[in-house]
Amino acid sequence: MIFKNSLNRNPFFIAEISANHNGSLKKAKKLIEAAKKYGADAVKLQSYTPSTITIKSKRIEFLIKKGLWKGKTLWDLYKKAQTPFEWHKELFDYAKKLKITCFSTPFDESAVDLLESLNCPFYKVASFEMNHIPLIKKIAQTKKPIIISTGMANLKEIDVAYKTAKKNGAKEIILLYCVSNYPSKISDFNFNNIKILKERYNCKVGFSDHSIDNKVVAAAIAAGAEVIEKHIALEGQKEGFDLAFSLKGKEIKEYAQVIKETSLMLGKKYFFRNKSENQSLQFRRSIYAVSDIKKGEKFTKENIRVIRPGFGIQPVYFEKLLNKKSPYNIKREGPLKKSLLKKLRIFI
Repeated sequence: MIFKNSLNRNPFFIAEISANHNGSLKKAKKLIEAAKKYGADAVKLQSYTPSTITIKSKRIEFLIKKGLWKGKTLWDLYKKAQTPFEWHKELFDYAKKLKITCFSTPFDESAVDLLESLNCPFYKVASFEMNHIPLIKKIAQTKKPIIISTGMANLKEIDVAYKTAKKNGAKEIILLYCVSNYPSKISDFNFNNIKILKERYNCKVGFSDHSIDNKVVAAAIAAGAEVIEKHIALEGQKEGFDLAFSLKGKEIKEYAQVIKETSLMLGKKYFFRNKSENQSLQFRRSIYAVSDIKKGEKFTKENIRVIRPGFGIQPVYFEKLLNKKSPYNIKREGPLKKSLLKKLRIFI
């Protein structure tokens, strides 16, 4: 499976298009191009219509009062932000042509049916939908991998979503730690949540990033994130519903590089030293003769010392050498060699 294989390398990088196509199919294709060009492993759509996510109402509870979308009704927001269902086949085909994996977040059961007809390889459940249990059941029944974003959720709610997916046939479940605040601030994060989720659910855990600081994704990877999701936009793009927390053009490449380099620095899951350090061993301390030592003469603190450089016997042998007789002449400024230990039968 593509998703599983990719996780064996660096963290899997998902480029989220969301609403940044601004209602233009041409821009949506360009966003897929940017995802491919700048190093994303997959590109993600959002699949809904305004009527499958809300109703047309001017009642006060349907009005967004704060944040990036302040003043819009839910209907107006989703009408403008939607990726029309009729675009989906063309976008999936275009991604296939560019050889980048395309998948989507369905927001209701009809969107799952559409995506199944397009052979969507895996699915994402948005943070705002993770309490939509009928939707999670529907997705899980496809038997495909399911990514569940956990923004705003407490552990009891995550328990319900996870168990629902498991019970209904999901064989691979990935949870994303997410802060549903747009854009997210440094003070919003608690990356120990990634470790907690891994221990509690024994599954892969990733990070959905709505911040504007690349240090955040580096911290997420250091905490164990294996999947990274980030919104993208086009180079120089000036308008877009999610622009305030999206990577633009070449910023995608920089972000992908941060993912790669952070993963590289984390390294292996066992204690490891790179061979590049070996050249520095010469600057360690070792045991040297600091005066001429004749054969049969005892080693003392006056004629041997632990000094730099590191070409002699390691300092751990210093006290064992004291009062032992030298088996041969040793000149001042010369390192004591390992062969000396064998002759004196000194072992540790």
